Amino acid sequence: MKLVLTIYELITGMSIYPVLNKTNCYFCARMDSKLKNKFDGIIFDLDGTLWDSSVGVARAWQAAKEQVDYIHFDITPEQVAAIAGMTYDAIYEKLFPYLDTEKRNEFKAVCAKNELEVLEQEGGVLYPGIEETLKYLSERYKLFIVSNCQNGYIEIFLNYSKLAPYFTGHQCYGTKSRPKAENIRDIVNDYNLKAPVYVGDTLGDYESSKKAGVPFIFAAYGFGKVNEDQVANLESFSDLAKLL
Repeated sequence: MKLVLTIYELITGMSIYPVLNKTNCYFCARMDSKLKNKFDGIIFDLDGTLWDSSVGVARAWQAAKEQVDYIHFDITPEQVAAIAGMTYDAIYEKLFPYLDTEKRNEFKAVCAKNELEVLEQEGGVLYPGIEETLKYLSERYKLFIVSNCQNGYIEIFLNYSKLAPYFTGHQCYGTKSRPKAENIRDIVNDYNLKAPVYVGDTLGDYESSKKAGVPFIFAAYGFGKVNEDQVANLESFSDLAKLL
């Protein structure tokens, strides 16, 4: 028996645990007005939630590969999308396990530099309806970004997209090398949020939000799959305006 209520359950009186319907499919909270005005802050993941930068990142990492002589394969947008949500250090451990620590760190540094340079010029693909939706949400909630990206990456997103005015703050792995759950908690504590919600697109996002004690909305249009106890699923970014 579950003895501890989540933030979401205390606010809404609704369970966030999935219910089995007659067609044996799990579904979460319906997209209706029950979630409107129930939260005081929305914390977003970045890659796969606000934009898709996999093409630019792959191009930057491929250029880095050409600068060294110890990477054995080409780097594709599909590979970049597959590791979305992982911490910057974990990405290189997964993709390049055959490198020793010195070479892995060296290659990571070259990739990081190239990545910021490429994205500063080319950016990524913003999801449809993002500006209109953020404008609507920012008039009702405080908006934040928490990502596992390197330091400087969120700033490039904000500058390229021209969406900075809609956000109150942000935090990333590159700042303190801390897990996403701790960075979510930092945002909650630093901005005195009483009823936050996290929006992300991977199982890692879900697990981080759960560790932080924050309800999770799944961006199903992104890179990952989540079939857990999220409070809602989004088929598009603009669905947030209907949901919240």
